[in-house]
Amino acid sequence: AVYKGYKELMDLGFIEKIPKMTGIQAAGSSPVVRAIVSPGVAVANFTMKKPLILILCTGNSCRSHLAEAILRRAVGDLAEVASAGSKPAGYVHPVALEVLKEIGLDASHHRSKHLAEFLNSQVDTVITVCGNADQVCPAFPGQMNRHHWGFSDPAHATGTPEEIRQQFRKVRDEIRLVFEAYAAGLKEGRALASL
Repeated sequence: AVYKGYKELMDLGFIEKIPKMTGIQAAGSSPVVRAIVSPGVAVANFTMKKPLILILCTGNSCRSHLAEAILRRAVGDLAEVASAGSKPAGYVHPVALEVLKEIGLDASHHRSKHLAEFLNSQVDTVITVCGNADQVCPAFPGQMNRHHWGFSDPAHATGTPEEIRQQFRKVRDEIRLVFEAYAAGLKEGRALASL
C-alpha cells in the first residue's frame, strides 16, 4: 500500500508521537527501521523487505545458477537472490551443481525458471551474465540497478569429462571473484549507511 503522509500512518498505528527526536535511526541489523517523519513529531516503524537481486542468462542452467548460489552465500541476509532465463533450458546443468558442491554450496534445490516469473516482483537489481539475456532483459517494477557482467558459457565446453569440468570450474571461479567483490561492496555500503 502507498500512504499519503504521516497522519494516515499515525491513524493506522504505524507511527507514534515521540517528542524532540529528529533524523533517521536504524535499528542495527534488524529489518525494522525507525524513521522520523517530522522532526519532534512522529517516528514511523516500517518493516523493510530485503532487496531482490535477480541474475539472468539465456538458459538459466549454468552461469546464472553459479552466480545465484555464490552471491546468496556472500550477501547472507542482506538480500534475496534468485536467477532466471529468457529461454530456460528446463534443468540445472549437473556439472554446475557438481562444481558448486566443490566449494561447499548445495544448489540441488535450484530449478530453471523463466524471467516472466519475476515480472510482478519488486526486483531491485538485475544482473545479466550473458549477452543474450542483456539484450532481452525487460524492465522490472521498482528496478533500481542493472549490471551486465558477461561470462563464457561452460555448457558449450567440449572434451573429456575432466576437461569439461575444468571449464565449469574456470567460469565458477570467475563468477565467484566478481560476485563476492560485489557482495563485499554491498556490505560496505550498508555499513557506511548505518554510520
